[in-house]
Amino acid sequence: MNIATPIHAKSEKPDNRVGHTACPHDCPSTCALEVEISEDGRIGRVRGANDHSYTSGVICAKVARYAERLYHPDRLMHPLRRTGAKGAGQWQQISWDDALDEIAEAFVKSEARDGSEAIWPYFYAGTMGWVQRDSIDRLRHAKRYSGFFSSICTNPAWTGFTMATGTLRGPDPREMGRTDCVVIWGTNAVSTQVNVMTHAIKSRKERGAKIVVIDIYDNPTMKQADMALVVRPGTDAALACAVMHIAFRDGYADREYMARYADDPAGLEAHLKTKTPQWAAAVTGLSVEEIEAFASLVGTTKKTFFRLGYGFTRQRNGAVAMHAAASIATVLGSWQYEGGGAFHSNSDIFRMNSAELTGRSMKDADIRMLDQSQIGRVLTGDAVALRHRGPVTAMLIQNTNPANIAPEQRLVRRGFARDDLFVAVHEQFMTETAEIADIVIPATMFVEHDDIYRAGGQNHILLGPKLVEPPPTVRTNLFVIEELAKRLGVADRPGFGFTAREMVDRILESSGLPGYDHFLEHKWFDRQPAFEEAHYLNGFAHPDGKFHFRPDWINQPAPNKPPAAIGALGPHAALPAFPDQVDVIEVADSEHPFRLATSPARNFLNSSFSETKTSRQKEGRPEVMINPADAEANGIAQGDLVRIGNSRGDLRIHARITTEVKSGVLIAEGLWPNKAHVDGEGINVLTGADPVAPYGGAAVHDNKVWLRRDAA
Repeated sequence: MNIATPIHAKSEKPDNRVGHTACPHDCPSTCALEVEISEDGRIGRVRGANDHSYTSGVICAKVARYAERLYHPDRLMHPLRRTGAKGAGQWQQISWDDALDEIAEAFVKSEARDGSEAIWPYFYAGTMGWVQRDSIDRLRHAKRYSGFFSSICTNPAWTGFTMATGTLRGPDPREMGRTDCVVIWGTNAVSTQVNVMTHAIKSRKERGAKIVVIDIYDNPTMKQADMALVVRPGTDAALACAVMHIAFRDGYADREYMARYADDPAGLEAHLKTKTPQWAAAVTGLSVEEIEAFASLVGTTKKTFFRLGYGFTRQRNGAVAMHAAASIATVLGSWQYEGGGAFHSNSDIFRMNSAELTGRSMKDADIRMLDQSQIGRVLTGDAVALRHRGPVTAMLIQNTNPANIAPEQRLVRRGFARDDLFVAVHEQFMTETAEIADIVIPATMFVEHDDIYRAGGQNHILLGPKLVEPPPTVRTNLFVIEELAKRLGVADRPGFGFTAREMVDRILESSGLPGYDHFLEHKWFDRQPAFEEAHYLNGFAHPDGKFHFRPDWINQPAPNKPPAAIGALGPHAALPAFPDQVDVIEVADSEHPFRLATSPARNFLNSSFSETKTSRQKEGRPEVMINPADAEANGIAQGDLVRIGNSRGDLRIHARITTEVKSGVLIAEGLWPNKAHVDGEGINVLTGADPVAPYGGAAVHDNKVWLRRDAA
């Protein structure tokens, strides 16, 4: 398998034109796309743009077959009103005007009865386009509806990285193609962001670079590695500490660099004295020899690029793990070299102004913020989750499927089943969230509307122009927000009244960037900072200019820090002064001897693509990966139904016995719809919504569970 083979941009049919756009899905790559469009206005092949320096002609297979999703026979095409019990699947087709009128009427009634905070607009990253994703916040602020703390995905990773560097940026990710060693840490790039592999393999082919992969199971990215390190879930910080211990011990540490650029290298060295390879081996499950070999490789390879993912931060100690891993690059002085340093996201380089788009001038700091990850607790009346205020009684949901993807699924389902809760869902398919709504309205897909994108995992702003006409009964997210604003009496407020193209132009103009027409011609804009800034050679972004080995876990700014009314979250008092292993994770015990992670599947993206035939066929069915020794000890054979559970619930799932997981670890790749499981309950029955310290997030890979062969 050569996962970095480009698909060359040559049309199969000479009469087809090629449209240029960007992948809208929740992936750091934000690939530049070329889309074949036939004379009758239908899309055909989708491929990566060869002339885009990061995408380099390579995209994932699920997006390459996007026509299968766009023209899916089950795509929602008409507004629907529920006529039976919630979730019973009884619907009446209605007009768009009736649907919007009923949504607005329900919001007005809810506000009159319970106050404006009773309405909770709920959204996320089903599209990463700024206009179609974020316009919902403008309606929220104009109407003083409950705020939305978007914690579920990025917070532990972003917090840990910015605690170290002071900002969310790093070396040019294209430098992975010009390095001598790439460390892919906590991301299954082959399955989730294939362009990381494109550049890593380029370095291996052209420079003989080594590829190191650190993860919790032998996934497809591991199989591409020259050095594969399988650690126990939640122990990444211990590995990082041992590597730094060895660097100080064996002379790999760049003391001159740290003296100039780090806050307390002497304190770190003293702290790490006890963090030996033997200590880390006992914690991580690696051998001492593996830890020594890894430390030696990165210690003797000046051009080492640490590509740090999201996966290893979705633990209750995830922010600490990210901070520790980033610290290795500073101890070694890797930042000084092209192809060296630590990279997680470039989100802070783009400097795009979203104030008008999101209605920031109308935001009221006194309005409560509700945690996205805790939707189950919010909807079931948990006083803390509700910030000790009234209930949520009306919702508009766009771009997300919380009935499937949110933790504590039994609470989520119970909350949505409330008779006093009105829910409107704007969607492309009848998801499990749409199934339990009162009003369902059909949404466009990315080739059917205008938008603008920025790429966290690379360095470009990319235009996503409308390429084909949507079905005549389908509407954009922006249309819904604008029409509700008219019905709710706020259409005259700032930011309303613009088309998507006009709003893109306004965002670009206010950000000092070229306009829509420039992007239409040039397709993207490279925002990568100069080498000195990207590598922090002029100092790190903290006020003192230093990399912080000693983070201020409670007071420091971060990209998505909770407001003061919420404050620091999780067991923040337990966070360490220096990089360290902190056991605030769900540690396996006698009653729950296994650790479960809900890792992403190659052919799904969160809950997207789980509706397409090819993706479902390639993934097979929901399964849990079990080590052979654990299977034998529990009397489990290949394909058996097993039951896994914890204090949150339990479910049945088929066993896949494999040496790809270590003993004591279970992996359930997904995300499968709940109803694809044997009893109609999905894997998030087992995941928790207690926040990751210090600034929140969902620890969906951090679950202690029991396992047994199902007796039924």
